[in-house]
Amino acid sequence: MTHDHGTVMRNGEDGRSHQKRLSMTLALTGTVFVAEVVGAIVTGSLALLVDAGHMLTDISVLAAATITAILMRRKPNNTRTWGWARLEVITAGVGALILLFVGIYALAESGMRLFHPASDDIRDPNLLLFFGILGLAANVGSIIILASQSKDNMNMKAAFLEVMNDALGSVAVVISALVMMSTGWVGFDAVAGGVIALMMIPRAIKLLHNAVRVLLEETPEGLDLDKVREHMERVPHVIAVHDLHASTVSTGMPILMAHVVVERGLTMEQGAQILAQLQDCLREHFPVSVPHTTFQLEPEGYTTANAEHLHQ
Repeated sequence: MTHDHGTVMRNGEDGRSHQKRLSMTLALTGTVFVAEVVGAIVTGSLALLVDAGHMLTDISVLAAATITAILMRRKPNNTRTWGWARLEVITAGVGALILLFVGIYALAESGMRLFHPASDDIRDPNLLLFFGILGLAANVGSIIILASQSKDNMNMKAAFLEVMNDALGSVAVVISALVMMSTGWVGFDAVAGGVIALMMIPRAIKLLHNAVRVLLEETPEGLDLDKVREHMERVPHVIAVHDLHASTVSTGMPILMAHVVVERGLTMEQGAQILAQLQDCLREHFPVSVPHTTFQLEPEGYTTANAEHLHQ
């Protein structure tokens, strides 16, 4: 495995900046979430309640992203060789389940309110408008905080897209309040709640699918192991590649390992050159960055039985 100390230092600086921005966004989103829950109870608005549920998922994703930014600054230890990186995946999975539950509930509640409207469903459209604008302002603030570093890595991009998507939910709440204030039709709140729910469910399924992919240690998206093996076997002195595995520890942390059969009689210097060429091959030919790679070089004819015989 090769290490770039300049990259490590840069990642440490970026990690501190990412952590600060994500923490600010998390605090802002958490405050507005509490306000929207209170607002949903006071106004009786389904759209506001669903948007609060939407924002709860934002909190889980932002919390996971913040944890990841912190973990990127920590060195592994003998007890946890990857630190707490998998906690991000578990948090994302739980958040997705919550989002899916809220989305399904909101769809059912939306249908019930449309076909069985109650006169006291919405108590104060003006208050609903206030909370909608408050949520939208928080989303805009979060977008401004994250925008400049949204393309730094997958972690920051996911957090940025999360608040962008939630801003649409806040817009729906504002539109719902304005329509009710101008037309008096309280049923539009149920329509807005259903629309937000329809936006939430596909995101929940995708987020859950991604979390399951990582937990099952599936091959990272965009990485074709057959092509990886083909390119690796073109490296001079490499005869074959077997036991090739690739998975993801957490967002932006794919790993790859392989047993590489090489010609007999190679020197240590030649072995080092082969390792460097294998690393270059991965960087040059594949879109997925694989910073953590483990290659076991084996001379032609080597078997596990031979290794056991040598230790006897």
